[in-house]
Amino acid sequence: MTGLFITGTDTGVGKTFVACGLAALLSAKGKKVGVMKPVETGCQLKDGQLQPGDALRLRRFSRSKIPLDVLCPYRFASPVAPAVAAEMAGVRIEKEQIRAYYQQIAGQHDITLVEGAGGLLVPLADRYTFADLCRDLDVPLVLVVGSKLGAINHTLLTLGCAGTMGLPVRGYMLNQLTPTLDVAARTNRHALAQATDVPCLGSLPFSPLSGEDADDRVALIALMNREVDVRRLLE
Repeated sequence: MTGLFITGTDTGVGKTFVACGLAALLSAKGKKVGVMKPVETGCQLKDGQLQPGDALRLRRFSRSKIPLDVLCPYRFASPVAPAVAAEMAGVRIEKEQIRAYYQQIAGQHDITLVEGAGGLLVPLADRYTFADLCRDLDVPLVLVVGSKLGAINHTLLTLGCAGTMGLPVRGYMLNQLTPTLDVAARTNRHALAQATDVPCLGSLPFSPLSGEDADDRVALIALMNREVDVRRLLE
């Protein structure tokens, strides 16, 4: 296996948190881990450059030396869908360029984690979506599920879309979004197990880990090692 595509049921469900955790965990297990965030929107301007916060976290947690322009070739200030942000900036996102950079990264690493933006059907250019990109990269999906009210519908819709497009799905991971569990968060795992044969790779509790220092990396590795079915993830 050369890659995994990390997508989510929605924006703000913890894709970067999960991707960073997997990158750190796999790196700690001796894998040479590459990472890629093809497009990041909502970037902050610093020293005249747009800083992709998610991409920088991915690189830090994977301990990869990938140049930022390869790891995250498209960066935009507007916090909107990539195709919209690109149009506002007068830029066209080139899918061939993304694929070429992915092949460059994958050729130098044991496994490469690619993080999307928003959900599977978010457009990158015209009607070309992250689902199309996943198909073109030929890598299986890992779906991050924000465990909240509505998660069952969002999860099944995403899995249904993946099935229709013939995208392989390695499994899904539940991520608790708030410190306290409501009824939906307490019951989502059981309900999804009843609703789909796609395996649950883990259920992450709410975590305040920010990923800003080495202690957070150690704690995140411990958390992921405890909660994630790594064997099934890599099979």
